[in-house]
Amino acid sequence: MRILFYLLSIVTANVVTAAFAPLQFGMFIVPMGTLLIGATFIFRDLVQNKYGRAKTYLFIVLALALSALVSFILGDTLLIVAASALSFVVAETADTEIYTRLKLPMAWRVFYSGIVGGFLDSAIFVVIGLSPLGANFLPWEAVPFAILGQIIVKTVIQMFGALILNQVYVRKERSLISE
Repeated sequence: MRILFYLLSIVTANVVTAAFAPLQFGMFIVPMGTLLIGATFIFRDLVQNKYGRAKTYLFIVLALALSALVSFILGDTLLIVAASALSFVVAETADTEIYTRLKLPMAWRVFYSGIVGGFLDSAIFVVIGLSPLGANFLPWEAVPFAILGQIIVKTVIQMFGALILNQVYVRKERSLISE
């Protein structure tokens, strides 16, 4: 189920981003799919927790291929697909490696690794894909707000995910102790 949720969250994020206009919160610009991207980092951590780091990289490659295919089918330009793929690979790799190396409870590893992954995903995609350097959808003045808006949303999602995971694992430990 973890693998399925991971892959579905990535594909769904692409579909939602293509189907709906970005949200604007004051000066912040947030594509609708961003709401799901934060969850993909959590699902990836859950996959890694169960299957290990090496197998997780296989699932990341599969997710990358699915993501690129769906983006292309939905009509994204090659530049947008490439920017998405690059930001995905860098962010997922950073998340995986940070999650692996942190010697903290799972909820904190999910939170910290997801924050870094979300930051990298947002910055790389917006600069390479959406700025005048890329597809020129956003003027340079809007780029920092687009990046920051995505980072805020992804961080909030990571925080909620970490809190939920913490509660799940604390209850699990308590039930093991009481047995």
